[in-house]
Amino acid sequence: MAHKARHTVPNPQARGARRMERANNRLLFRLFIVFILLAVAFVGGFVLRSQTELIASWGIPVTDAEQEALNQAAAQSNEESITARVGDVERILTTYSLDEINLTDATYTMLDDLMKSTGDPYATYYNPDVYNNYIKESTDRSYAGIGVVFADYNGRAYVADVFEGSEAEAKGVQQGDYLDSIDGTDVATWSMTEVVNALAKDEGAEVTITWMRPTSLDAQTGESFTTTLLCKVYEEANLSTELAKGKVGVIKLRQITQNSAELVKQAVEALTAEGATSFVLDLRDNPGGYLTQAVDIASLFIESGVIVEIQTVDGPASSKKASGATITSAPLVVLVNKYTAAAAEVLAAALQDNQRAQLVGETTLGKGSVQVVRELDFGGAVRYTAALYLTPLGYHIDDTGIVPQAVVANGDADGKTDDQRIVALDTARALAKEA
Repeated sequence: MAHKARHTVPNPQARGARRMERANNRLLFRLFIVFILLAVAFVGGFVLRSQTELIASWGIPVTDAEQEALNQAAAQSNEESITARVGDVERILTTYSLDEINLTDATYTMLDDLMKSTGDPYATYYNPDVYNNYIKESTDRSYAGIGVVFADYNGRAYVADVFEGSEAEAKGVQQGDYLDSIDGTDVATWSMTEVVNALAKDEGAEVTITWMRPTSLDAQTGESFTTTLLCKVYEEANLSTELAKGKVGVIKLRQITQNSAELVKQAVEALTAEGATSFVLDLRDNPGGYLTQAVDIASLFIESGVIVEIQTVDGPASSKKASGATITSAPLVVLVNKYTAAAAEVLAAALQDNQRAQLVGETTLGKGSVQVVRELDFGGAVRYTAALYLTPLGYHIDDTGIVPQAVVANGDADGKTDDQRIVALDTARALAKEA
């Protein structure tokens, strides 16, 4: 039986869809070819003419605008800079893409990744909202805290000290705890400045904090727990003194603040008047602070010599030297532990390297870097490491810490026995007898 041939009636809609598909394919093909050519240009540095001629040889017309975009891309293809590379991609998208670039989102994402690519745990991009709310200092805000001193380590804020009698202490917050969230906001990667400013609430306000307790400061995970704390003004003395048995003047300095050098000076003079013949400077749990004050405190005990060397991008390390304004030549012992950090480490290292003091305790934290926050013209700011501290003998503090001459563990498990203090006092008495 003969079969009749079938004839399909052309469908105008189908033809239109196929034409649209072919047009899209040609556009995608053109974008693909341009992308390949630019990628090759980055590696091999093609001459511009060879690129445009090659495109034309494949039957793809190159308009004047497209050729100008390729001209600009080729002119910068050999530049080893992020600006040139991002500029090339931006020109491609603005020339060929059907979509528009969201400049704000792209800026935030790229700058965030750019800072992370440095490998510096402290390098951060702050978008304008974060910077204005949590970073930029405000002179007209009131401050009520939670009875905790915070410090930075490896790009995170941790508890450097807890005030005695504070609600934080009562609810189990301990030295070394990290923060995971504040009132539901993830703060795991926030700096000390961000945390402190976020907790600068009105007195009487409540704040809910989730903490992470690691096995050590280097640990990334640990046990989590949550506390709800009442913000209030805590007036904890930054410096305290005691004349211990054997005429040992003990000075406990909790942070190196703007007036610490004057406070230490007054303490030494007062203890000397009470009959102190040697001193113990307790820098345990001290998170550091002002470098200038650390230098001035060291100068109270060191007559001459280098206090600290500072290494920056500008070249050889510069040094800060003793001012010559010493107030005592009495024997000195410095107490340090694993939470002694930053400018406090600079102070301890200066006294040790200049053979002015005996160090007792544990190896210090090893936070020997300086971070700077710089505002950006288009809003926000970046934080980056601008300098490293070196001891007077030229040793790096960062990631190393300062090792005391007398390494002593910090007492028994219940914390009732302060072996470090006992050894420090015995050492101070012995040095006084030898003097």
